Amino acid sequence: MNRILVSFLIASSAMTAFAQGATNSPYSQFGLGEIAQQGGSQNRGMDGLGIALHQGNQVNTANPASYAYVDSLTMLFDMGLSASLTHFEENGVKKNARTGNFEYAVGSFRLMKNVGATFGILPVTNVGYDYSSSVYLPEAQSTMSTAYSGDGGLQKIFVGMGARLGHLSAGFNVGYLWGGYKRSILLASSSAVNSLTKKYQADVSNYVLDFGLQYDLSLGKRDRLTLGATYGLGHKLNTDATCDIINSNSSIGKADTTHLVISDALELPHTFGVGLAYSRLNTLTVGVDATMQRWGDLKFPKESNGQYQLAPDMLKDSYKMTIGTEWTPRYNSRRLIDRIKYRIGASYMTPYYKIGNIDGPKQYSVSAGFGIPIQNQLNARSYLNISAQWVNQSVDGLVKENTFRINLGITFNERWFAKWKVE
Repeated sequence: MNRILVSFLIASSAMTAFAQGATNSPYSQFGLGEIAQQGGSQNRGMDGLGIALHQGNQVNTANPASYAYVDSLTMLFDMGLSASLTHFEENGVKKNARTGNFEYAVGSFRLMKNVGATFGILPVTNVGYDYSSSVYLPEAQSTMSTAYSGDGGLQKIFVGMGARLGHLSAGFNVGYLWGGYKRSILLASSSAVNSLTKKYQADVSNYVLDFGLQYDLSLGKRDRLTLGATYGLGHKLNTDATCDIINSNSSIGKADTTHLVISDALELPHTFGVGLAYSRLNTLTVGVDATMQRWGDLKFPKESNGQYQLAPDMLKDSYKMTIGTEWTPRYNSRRLIDRIKYRIGASYMTPYYKIGNIDGPKQYSVSAGFGIPIQNQLNARSYLNISAQWVNQSVDGLVKENTFRINLGITFNERWFAKWKVE
């Protein structure tokens, strides 16, 4: 038990330390950053599917109502990391970049009959990019260069509870959200000693709250249909956004700085999700999720001509559709190969931000993976979960991204609460 607790604390610390290395996409410079992958290692094998899923031996943070089904004899821990390779292409220019990140750590246990609890740390958004562009100006016989860089992201640490009454279960997560972003733009000319730097920053420290429902419909002794729904509370983050405009003169080593502030600048959107899943006695699960994030009602900080203010029409509502399945040949077999869980999924998501007057890139992704049972001396049913994911982001006239990601997760399923009998 002590080894698992120590592993969980190390995983949580590692995720906090390395969260800023989770992306290198230039699209993360917009809004609050790139929306992070959600869910644990089981969900990621099905490309994030989870609103209508519940199993006693897996932690499903996609819907807190699922916590009510945690096995009464076990203590669950799920920790995961990822490594990715991204191929960028724009106007015939190609580049590859690699990232690696400790992603999440969650635990779950039963409080009482039909009531379960979960705790953990999860990513929310990621910011990370560093690139430049240049334009030659014939009339000035000089080159104007612009360098863009940024890092940051939001994370949450949370506790949740789920309870079940008959076929209906309900749950909630309440957590602490922290993080922020730092972004900068440097403009310089090869023929001038002056340069202009704009630095944008926001530090977030607030709460996050979401709810979930699940309802089971029996289709016989072996089959069931589950309906799921989730809601994430949208609210202001009580965060100031700052912009520093710095005019520098390299010949005299002098810089003039203008400091601009917008009070209470950032918000979280209301988020709605629905899901439907068919299950057959620990052997087959097929499901579909649909989610919507109401970003379109929100304003976002914008700097223009020395003015820094909240502007409308920079964000837009985002929609996501996910389908996935999990299949186990023979879940009660003595042969390990028969108890491997095979997973596959696909999703489509629209952007939540605009780039100038056009929508950001749409996202297409597919994933496939499997869960390998790990048998230890206490006869626990832990799993090693491995999945691969391909993600495409593109918009006409801008950067095209193709990312290949490997997710590795370990679900410890320890029988802490089993009563041993010696005869």
